[in-house]
Amino acid sequence: MAGKSYNKILIATDGSDNAKNAIFSGMNLAGLLGAKIYAVCVLPTHPASSMPIGSRMMRWEIPFDVMREEGTKAVNEVVELAKINGVDAEPVLLEGHPSEEILRYVQDNDIDLIVMGTLGKTGLTRLLLGSVAENVLRHSPVEVLVVR
Repeated sequence: MAGKSYNKILIATDGSDNAKNAIFSGMNLAGLLGAKIYAVCVLPTHPASSMPIGSRMMRWEIPFDVMREEGTKAVNEVVELAKINGVDAEPVLLEGHPSEEILRYVQDNDIDLIVMGTLGKTGLTRLLLGSVAENVLRHSPVEVLVVR
């Protein structure tokens, strides 16, 4: 029996502790399979849409360049970890609605697998927007590994 080949793995990160387990799982999988990692962080165009609770990015007075700085740091941490583990990785910073941008990137770049953590969104924001992981899982054209 032959399984599906995973050559291009998107690991979604927002720099949160929640994303770390997904990063390690995706990294291990990529190492075992010889796959390339695309470390993706989406900078939301709506300030409170999907930022980790407690993040500096949640404060409205912090400008977009700080969000870009933290997103860049998040994807670069994945790339550095990949280098240490002998895995090829590319940092990707996108802007827009996180689940939509992740799905668009998957389609445009022939990604084989998405690895992401669950997000700790609660309350009204989650009711209005739904979680990023849930939206990606529902609409993804490729397999999704959601890590707790």
